[in-house]
Amino acid sequence: MLHTFGAVWTALSSVLTLSSWPHFSPAHDTPPKFELQKSWGVYSPFHAAEDYTPLPAGCEISQVNILQRHGARLPTEHQTEDILPGVQKLQSAEFYTDPRLDFLDTFVYSLEENLLVPLGAIQSFESGKTALRRYASLVTKDDLPFVRASGMSRVIETAKNWTAGFAAASHGVYTPRLSLIINEATNDTLQDNNCPNAGGSHKEMTEWLDVFGPPITARLNSWAPGANLTNEDIHGLMMLCAFHTVASVPYGYTEGSPLPFSPFCSLFTPSEFESFEYSSDLDKYYSTGYGGRLGRVQGVGYVNELLARLTNSPVVDHTSTNTTLNADPATFPLNRTIYADFTHDSVLTAVLSAIGLFPTHKLKTTHPKAHRVWRASEIMTFSTRMVVEKLTCERSVRGRDTSDSYIRILFNEVLQPLHFCGAKKKGPWRGLCQFDAFLESQAYSRNDGEGDWEKCFEE
Repeated sequence: MLHTFGAVWTALSSVLTLSSWPHFSPAHDTPPKFELQKSWGVYSPFHAAEDYTPLPAGCEISQVNILQRHGARLPTEHQTEDILPGVQKLQSAEFYTDPRLDFLDTFVYSLEENLLVPLGAIQSFESGKTALRRYASLVTKDDLPFVRASGMSRVIETAKNWTAGFAAASHGVYTPRLSLIINEATNDTLQDNNCPNAGGSHKEMTEWLDVFGPPITARLNSWAPGANLTNEDIHGLMMLCAFHTVASVPYGYTEGSPLPFSPFCSLFTPSEFESFEYSSDLDKYYSTGYGGRLGRVQGVGYVNELLARLTNSPVVDHTSTNTTLNADPATFPLNRTIYADFTHDSVLTAVLSAIGLFPTHKLKTTHPKAHRVWRASEIMTFSTRMVVEKLTCERSVRGRDTSDSYIRILFNEVLQPLHFCGAKKKGPWRGLCQFDAFLESQAYSRNDGEGDWEKCFEE
């Protein structure tokens, strides 16, 4: 059973029928292999960039830690405030000079806020199925995944769909439950509200919008005389393309199938969506990413919880962890083989930055680099997931058989290079770090952010 808010979805479905609306059709400047749904930054649906990398010969997985963002959702209250002015201004125009706006004559905006949509439920259900199929050897009826969720409804529903997918893949043999919901008003390593002095990304996003927005604003104002759209309205309308599309996906959708694109998507070209995508890159980088004031430190608590599980030892942390929950084996067990935690994109960004993934120097706000590793549409989609696998490997070295432990990390199925702990770049052992080397590489988290946590509370 998929978990969303059914009554809300039933009410939405009558106003989100797209059968008579024009769908997105690529413009003349369409880049090779352009896929619209992969250009929405943090609003892109989950997609795996490559197939799962098999284990090297002689290796077995002994523990798995999954950290996953909630699935596709409706806009937040703040995002609704950004979206509505542009819609209202376009609808206030007396006439349109381009037929791509004609759908607005009968359009009614009725999206609710914050709630998980059916696509989000499907995404997490499929993720749970994948986890069981991939890690079935780690599961017994006495050793089921330990599942936590931050206490917002869309995160909770995502976790429930994951457990439902896990159970379905086992034909009901293994039925994990959501073991712990963490109150977001308390210390919560799955939420990013524990650092009062943390910075934001508004300045950088505005600077980039002032670069790519004006030509789009001018064109849409010429299509809707008198609308008087601003650059901020344009950003909101491009967000609506993504939100309107994911909200329109019905139950029964097969992950990876074509999406019913919203007519708002046809108002923009592929190159403009690539500029929009870069807005998300800047947002995550300058909020809880490498470029944010006190961004990385907001992921330290989770990393220290991860290290505790990997070493089967109590959590050592003086940042955002909940010491009461983590001291109780019922709410923070250390004897499980699979752990699954459900969170928000801001936390995942902080965690990957604290670990050292996707290392990136300063992102410019005037023009993006075409070949960059920090790309939100690849690393911070709806239902994005980081998987940390602990391996036990048997090897023959100079004629002697040895056994050792290793760590490897996959982000949306992509095996990470882990150069920071000495992983090999090529061959079957690519991306594997010796266990002790990985632990040593996490000095920033093991040292409570090396002074950054205290800065969260300085006056």
